[in-house]
Amino acid sequence: MPDRSQRLLRETEVLHRYAVTLTRDRSDAEDLVQDCMERALRKWTLRQSSVPLRPWLFRMMRNLHVSRWRRTKKHDNQVPLDEMEAPPQVPAAQEGSAELNRLLTRMLNLPAEQREALHLVGIEGCTYAEAAEILGVAEGTIMSRISRARASLRQDSSKARRPQLRSVT
Repeated sequence: MPDRSQRLLRETEVLHRYAVTLTRDRSDAEDLVQDCMERALRKWTLRQSSVPLRPWLFRMMRNLHVSRWRRTKKHDNQVPLDEMEAPPQVPAAQEGSAELNRLLTRMLNLPAEQREALHLVGIEGCTYAEAAEILGVAEGTIMSRISRARASLRQDSSKARRPQLRSVT
């Protein structure tokens, strides 16, 4: 059985993706992952073996993020678009890369609650129950947040596809 350091290292990439979703900033995300790993190592003996590792880490990371947010009294989670990091670039040869980049940008602009729920279920593959546990809300709340997030993304997507018509006089 791998030791705890090896088990934690295997989760680094997943934690980093979730941290970027929470913070919307790569540098802050890296700090959050490091803090989460440090705390996980310190609290390892308190972890119940029946609790899966990934949800335990996600919950810990979210709690760290909320604590950090409260400490800095950052009450406005809106980031001006010109200050927001661009989503990761997809190779130009890959079909649909522009659409994927637009979708990632729209996802980053969702309200935090919707963005977190959609990320956990849609990207990380958590069940509704696991996402509810990680975020500390009811399963029905997760379902409604995801539904609203998807509806918003669909609406934004349909607006983007409409051709711009010019009027001819």
